[in-house]
Amino acid sequence: MVPIIATVVAALAALLHVYIFMMESIQWTQPRVWKRFGVADQNAAEITRPMAYNQGFYNLFLAIGVVIGLVLFWAGGPETIADIAGRTLVLFSLGSMLAAALVLITSGSKYLRPAIIQGTLPLFGFVLFLFA
Repeated sequence: MVPIIATVVAALAALLHVYIFMMESIQWTQPRVWKRFGVADQNAAEITRPMAYNQGFYNLFLAIGVVIGLVLFWAGGPETIADIAGRTLVLFSLGSMLAAALVLITSGSKYLRPAIIQGTLPLFGFVLFLFA
C-alpha cells in the first residue's frame, strides 16, 4: 500500500512542477501569471521573461525525472536494476524539488507560502518513497 501512496504523491508533485513550468515558461507575460509571482508590471514581466523561461524548464526536468523514476520503479521487480534506478531517480528528483523550496524560503518571508506549496508534496513523496 505504501508504494501506491508514494507513487500518487510523487506523481502529484510532478504535476505541480509541470504546472509551474507552464506558468514560468509559457504563460509568464500574462498578467494573471506575473502578478501571482509578484512581478510589478508588464514591462518587468517582459524583462524577466528569459529568466522565468529558463527556471520553468528546471521545474519540467524535475517532473520528468519523477515520471521516469516511477516508470522504472514499477517496471522492475523488487531489487532489480530498474527498481533501484527508479527509486534513486524519484528520490533525487523529489529531493531536488524540496531543496528548491528550501532555497525559496531564504529569499524572504514573502516566499514562505509559495515554498510550502512547492515543497509539501515532494517532502511527503520523499518520505513515503523511503518506505516504499
